Amino acid sequence: MSDTEFNLYNPQPLLVVISGPSGVGKDSVVHGLKERGLPVHFVVTATTRPRREGEVHGQDYFFVSKEEFARMIENDEFFEYAIVYGDYKGNSKQQVREALASGKDVVMRLDVQGAATIRKLAPEAVLVFLTTQDEAELVERLKARKTDTAEDLSLRIATARQELKRAAEFDYVVVNADGCLDETVKTVLAIIDAEHHRVNPRKVNL
Repeated sequence: MSDTEFNLYNPQPLLVVISGPSGVGKDSVVHGLKERGLPVHFVVTATTRPRREGEVHGQDYFFVSKEEFARMIENDEFFEYAIVYGDYKGNSKQQVREALASGKDVVMRLDVQGAATIRKLAPEAVLVFLTTQDEAELVERLKARKTDTAEDLSLRIATARQELKRAAEFDYVVVNADGCLDETVKTVLAIIDAEHHRVNPRKVNL
């Protein structure tokens, strides 16, 4: 038995990271999880990138200026932040710690670089790598988004191809095939459910 006492009726809260290359559907999967109405805290990431059509401040992201982001770095408010395609993204220490302390599972949406940082800071986090059925499908999704310049698209595709090779760094790999979002969400929920039935539960310390 581990140092963490097993308690089926009061399981340890999990820190679940939903990650994968750009274009695999991280946002869609997280949105699908939210729609289930589960007692889960979904971490809202701060970013300096412009708000896209339909996005809501404080719900999809905290949209902040680079000056504000710099102040947050100076105040050591992030436990993870990075430059992603020229814009900053970061996650608040306090937000995650307070959610875990409340006993809720915490779900984070991170790029592959951010997930690697969480693995170092919280080895007991559950890392889920989303992918497509093959590389060609991922490239087609990135092209279909039409939100990038030709140069930015080339960078995203090259980066995504390299990130696909890092799946072995994660605990689970889930294929988010076209038209199968509901199945993907069910698989992620099954992973979370199984993790709560471990005899040696994960204990996240941040």
